[in-house]
Amino acid sequence: MREQPNRWIWTGAGAAALAAAGVSGAILQRRHGKRIESDPENDALRDPLSGSPLAIRSADGTMLHAEVFGPEDGTTLVLAHGWTETLDFWTYVIRDVTAKGLRVVAYDLRGHGDSDPAIEGDYAIERFGEDLEAVLTAGVPEGRRVAVAGHSLGAMSIAAWAERHDVAQRVFAVAMINTGVGDLIAESLLFPAPGFAKALNKALAVHGFLGARAPLPRTSTPASHAAIRYIAFGPEATPAQIAFYERMLVATPPDARASIGIAMSALELHHALERITVPTLVIGSENDRLTPPSHARKIADMLPNLDRLIVLPDTGHMAPLERPAEVSRAIAKLVARSADADADVAEPVADSAGDAGALAGD
Repeated sequence: MREQPNRWIWTGAGAAALAAAGVSGAILQRRHGKRIESDPENDALRDPLSGSPLAIRSADGTMLHAEVFGPEDGTTLVLAHGWTETLDFWTYVIRDVTAKGLRVVAYDLRGHGDSDPAIEGDYAIERFGEDLEAVLTAGVPEGRRVAVAGHSLGAMSIAAWAERHDVAQRVFAVAMINTGVGDLIAESLLFPAPGFAKALNKALAVHGFLGARAPLPRTSTPASHAAIRYIAFGPEATPAQIAFYERMLVATPPDARASIGIAMSALELHHALERITVPTLVIGSENDRLTPPSHARKIADMLPNLDRLIVLPDTGHMAPLERPAEVSRAIAKLVARSADADADVAEPVADSAGDAGALAGD
């Protein structure tokens, strides 16, 4: 009985420590929320733009959600977002390019946002190419050529589409942003490992990251925020920008997220680049761990009609969020340079913001 007071002391000390940890965690969580709320970018991202909805059926029957922005008589730019994103990802870019007179068609990839899950769970990269074809057919006025821009998986979708279609007949310019078309795991900097550990690195990348099916926490925390910054963003990304993407990531169904991740791990579409014969802008990022600049340079070297290669400094995988002015300006200048004299250009695209390549060290 004489040992009982000691047991009470230790029990009380443990309870006090847990309570203190809980209080400390609550304080950190509040500070985390305040950093996001006080970020000037939070207002710009709190209410993404809303366009005219368009329901599109892909070749296998999967229903896709698209939205149309800007003037109906403007040159059309089709935007395809990346893995675990939604069309809202393009909020900054849509705002910038529609102000310059472009008509934008942005869509949610299958299994993302308001698009349906893939019929029979088919998330093969070829299906994403078919989805782009469906968007071009339904969202572009007949007889008009368009510009197409894709981020990450969206650019892979463009390559998958190009493999099976006459690019120049439908499209007059392409932008490929923060992407790769093969060797994604071998060149990734997310899980750097020495040569002898390549097999372990691949298993970790496929099963521990790309193919993980576990649901993600619904609430942003300092730990989740830090992990996402490390994986997907550069050093100058703001708290609101990271939180904006985090909400998309968390909302992506785990089965779709994992199935697409596994499909990307086996991607090999370098041969499709030779079919993209129209002027093509390639944008990479200096601090992109998922698709490092080596991918952008390889794509640029293999394209038959490179418009320009831009590698953005101090930027991660999310260039359209981190460097929206540079990305929007580069896309707008691509459209202005590449549209034929008899193409559907209502007015020349204004260039009031300077040269993206100069800012990017092109």
